[in-house]
Amino acid sequence: NNRKELRAFLETFIIDVDFSDDDDIFELGLVSSLMAMQLVLFVEKALARKLSSEDLDFANFRSIEKMDALMIRRAK
Repeated sequence: NNRKELRAFLETFIIDVDFSDDDDIFELGLVSSLMAMQLVLFVEKALARKLSSEDLDFANFRSIEKMDALMIRRAK
């Protein structure tokens, strides 16, 4: 399940803070913009493919829910 994998990855950086799958992790200050690159690399590795420049829209990485939707779209 993408969401479980994404949450497990994020929880290695976000410690002792509860957040939901639809929370904007950047707006909440849980991760920095530098973390965005690590999220991109994680998603690419999980999909076993490079993301397109369109996929790299910051909005696609704001929440677990949005990253999951991106991964579902790109897995097709």
